[in-house]
Amino acid sequence: MTTPSETHSRIQFFPISFFAMVMGLTGLTIGWEKAQHILHLDLGIDPWLVGLSSGLFLVLASLYGTKLALHRPFVVKELRHPVKLNFFPTISISLLLLAIAFLPLAPSVSHVLWTAGASLHLLFTLYVVSVWIHHDHFQVHHMNPAWFIPAVGNVLVPVAGVPLGHPEVSWFFFSVGMLFWLILMTIIFYRVLFHQPIEERLMPTLFILIAPPAVGFIAYLRLVQDLDSFAHALYYSALFLTLLLFTQAPRFLRLGFFLSWWAYSFPLAAFSIASMLMFEQTGSPFFRYLGIGMLTMLTGIIAVLLVNTLKAVTKRRICSPEH
Repeated sequence: MTTPSETHSRIQFFPISFFAMVMGLTGLTIGWEKAQHILHLDLGIDPWLVGLSSGLFLVLASLYGTKLALHRPFVVKELRHPVKLNFFPTISISLLLLAIAFLPLAPSVSHVLWTAGASLHLLFTLYVVSVWIHHDHFQVHHMNPAWFIPAVGNVLVPVAGVPLGHPEVSWFFFSVGMLFWLILMTIIFYRVLFHQPIEERLMPTLFILIAPPAVGFIAYLRLVQDLDSFAHALYYSALFLTLLLFTQAPRFLRLGFFLSWWAYSFPLAAFSIASMLMFEQTGSPFFRYLGIGMLTMLTGIIAVLLVNTLKAVTKRRICSPEH
């Protein structure tokens, strides 16, 4: 039985990367909303999935808020960490994803979440980029795909922003996201090709490479309402990166469980949704089968992630001092 003092001590090691769980679950929720739409079904699961994602966000926000109130130095330490720093925008991304999930159910709630998420994400982006520019301790080996997280959040803004009536704000965030995607993609390939391999616990973050073009495709369609040449380039870039990473499956299957496994979830959700959008735009059954197939696989992956995360927490492999 865990005593109050043990709980208090574990809170100080509560990682900011936990919010990646909300991204994965909310991405799954949006994926099932889209799947039901293209299949002309109503499984009645949308309120339950939205409620689960929202509840998880509130629980994690409460726990991290407690950490901030009681163990502020540990939060500051994460803010200065070259890798953990990039997970802080998962908070604002979670709000933006919840805004998208709430859009068909409660537009007024969606607007509040979108406003809060976009505003907070701008602040996080400005802070993170400022740290990147003025750092005094980052090395090339610190670079990994988690650095894409602040960029991905910017690209998400138009998905709910356009239907909520904010096209110019959406173009601003989309432009920022695309700018940093190109910059960071160049740096990450330089790091992977010419420096030591990414450490094992961060290997799953390679799946984050899928997210910028996949989310960019979804957002760009919202902005221009047309499947033009750039939209094709974004989608097929995401498809290639997905195929590339799937060819590395044996390497990923050998990895032990880390919280970074949640990096598999949101990028695959984004690609699944992008594929279903391609079906709507082209009418090709291939994209429908691909999108639904990816979503089905993602549902199984998230079930595995939830079970493994629960086991890791109960066995004190998470929320404990790093070794």
